Amino acid sequence: MATRTVAVVLAGGVGARMGAGRPKQLVEVGGRPILAHAVGAFDAHPGIGEVVVVMAAGHLRAAAAITAPFRKAGAVIEGGDTRTASTVAALRVLDDRPDDTRVLFHDAARPFVDAPVIDRVLDALDAHDAVAVGVPSPDTIVVVEDGLVVSMPPRETMSRFQTPQGFRLGTIRKAYELALADPELRATDDCGIVHRYLPDVPIRVVAGSERNLKVTQPLDAVVAEHLATGRLSTGDLP
Repeated sequence: MATRTVAVVLAGGVGARMGAGRPKQLVEVGGRPILAHAVGAFDAHPGIGEVVVVMAAGHLRAAAAITAPFRKAGAVIEGGDTRTASTVAALRVLDDRPDDTRVLFHDAARPFVDAPVIDRVLDALDAHDAVAVGVPSPDTIVVVEDGLVVSMPPRETMSRFQTPQGFRLGTIRKAYELALADPELRATDDCGIVHRYLPDVPIRVVAGSERNLKVTQPLDAVVAEHLATGRLSTGDLP
């Protein structure tokens, strides 16, 4: 099955909140670019047959140089202005693949995704067409409108989504086909697209990892550096 499983590493963002003057996926942690950590995790996994990278405009050459040493690295393509646009760009590259191809979409800004998380996504795709990765929320989550709390869902039912998110290619294709016909399309992740436009498709949630953090703010880069160099362990995370 490995040859029919593609990992898409989404690195299309410019990382404005990081204030680094370049896309955050090019920032180094532990002596390697964040992008290299993310691509390397999928390149090393025996269940992945190919890795496609979607990169921010103007940085394709840098991304290609970073991914060149990885055996499974394939196309490096230009992303869009939004997460949705970057996923659509990847789907176009996969246009000739059969519908039963398994495809995993992963945020390049999550450099420490590990093999057990990838295993759980791939295993769940044996029985489901859409798979999300989640970790329990340690905080109480409230719904706020106009500065006032309108509901407080039970914390034990809440999860924080991570990536990779996995799909049968035919399912995610169909979801985006419907989404792109909606002039009010708004989405922050690919499972959200499936949930909204293919509501009859169950989305299986598998366990993520606190180590699978997303580098978004400058403090995240400090934590990532400590994780990459072994100065901080997963057990030290809150």
